[in-house]
Parts: sequence; C-alpha cells; structure tokens
Amino acid sequence: MKDEANDEKTEEKQCRPSAEQRVFDNGSFITGDGVHVIDCLTIIGQIEGHTILPSQNKTTKYEHVIPQLVTIEESPQIDGLLIILNTVGGDVEAGLALAELIAGMKKPTVSIILGGGHSIGIPLAVAAKHSFIVPSATMTIHPVRLNGLMLGVPQTMDYFERMQQRITRFITQNSRISAKRMDELSMNTKELVLDIGSVLDGQQAVKEGLIDSLGSLSDAVDCLYKMIDRSKQKQYQKSLKISKSESKGKKKVGRAESYPS
Repeated sequence: MKDEANDEKTEEKQCRPSAEQRVFDNGSFITGDGVHVIDCLTIIGQIEGHTILPSQNKTTKYEHVIPQLVTIEESPQIDGLLIILNTVGGDVEAGLALAELIAGMKKPTVSIILGGGHSIGIPLAVAAKHSFIVPSATMTIHPVRLNGLMLGVPQTMDYFERMQQRITRFITQNSRISAKRMDELSMNTKELVLDIGSVLDGQQAVKEGLIDSLGSLSDAVDCLYKMIDRSKQKQYQKSLKISKSESKGKKKVGRAESYPS
C-alpha cells in the first residue's frame, strides 16, 4: 500500500510542472509574501503573432499568454497579477489581444517597464490598473509599420490609419495622455534618425501621462499588495451585506409562517 501511495505521489510530481520549469516554458511564476499570492508574468523580446519568428529571436508567444491570463483571472488561489515588460514590440493584433485581456481583468493588475516598452508594448503597459516605469527604461512611440508585400493603393493607407486609431484609442482610454499628444509624438520627425516617432525615458513617460508612476520593482509589488487588500476588503463588505439581507429575508418568512391563514 505504501509503495502504491509513493508511486502516485511520484506521478503527481512528474505531471505538475515545477516553478523553475514554468519560468522556462512560459516566463511566469507564482509568488507572494505569505498573505498575498501573485502571479508574475514576463513579456520580453518580440511579441510573436500568427507567424513563427526565427529561433534566435527572444519572443513572447501570445497563444501561451492568453490561457495564462484566463487561468489567473479564474483561479481563487491567485490574488493579483504583476506584469514585467522588456519588449521591442511585435505583432499589432497579438499585442492588442493581450492588452484587451489584461484591461478586462477584475483582479488587481500592476505593470512595470524595465529596459524598454516599445511600440505595441505600450498598450500592454497601460492595460494594467496601475503602471510603473524605472527611470532608465525607454518607450518608443511610432506609427504602424508593415513587413512584406504592400500595395500602394488608397485602401492600404486607409487600413493603416484605422489600425493606428485602434492603438491610439486603447492607449488614451487606459492612460492620461490625449489622442492629440499621441499623434504629435508618433509623427515627430526630429528625433529618430531612420524613422519618425519619439523615444521617452521613464520621467518623460510619466510627465506625458502615458505611465502612472516612476518606481522600481518593490514599488510595483507594494502597490499590487495594497490593491489586493482593498479588493479583499470590498469583497468582505459585499459578503456582509449579502448575509445581512439573507438573514432579514429569513426573519420575514418566519413571521409570515407563524400566523395561521
């Protein structure tokens, strides 16, 4: 009997991925301080979309991140999500898909940019309920680009404009920057040598209203813990109201039943 129990435990350990294996496979892990349990998700390199990038590229595969986000949102064991970004951008639709998922989460979410949060990494950063950036990090704002064959017809220009509007609309809805200022920074011709756009460091990103706060990892974690505490307090108060309303309903039913018809 003991041998069978040991075999079952061994099989369970083999089926359950370790924390190190989860970091290696998906770039995420669960941690906490004993009171709060958070999932740390890293978005690094280039965000891979519908096509597979060369093996030498550091990538974040959106088909791996989507189920992780759903699991975090639905798991009762996880209290919040910390997103660490160091990305050059990537596929627009894949990046927007991930950003929309993060923005639609009910659980507390905090993002922090380390190194860089460029291009489509900007919507991912502002999608969290509170965003941080370290002073040495940078963010590159530029218009939509297209790789491969492009037809030089008015429909192509219209498609580019509508895609840029989608990105700008999402960023402005989830940050304090205006659409007019976003367009000015995107169309800046005086800063980048071989392209148009703007590069903002940490302080500039906060000053422009693109990112909420300037801070380090400890600041982001402390902010997430406070958000979790407030969320738990709201849930506790809500449960008290529900229990009180249910007890009142039971009293009324009891009184009605005590009188004969």
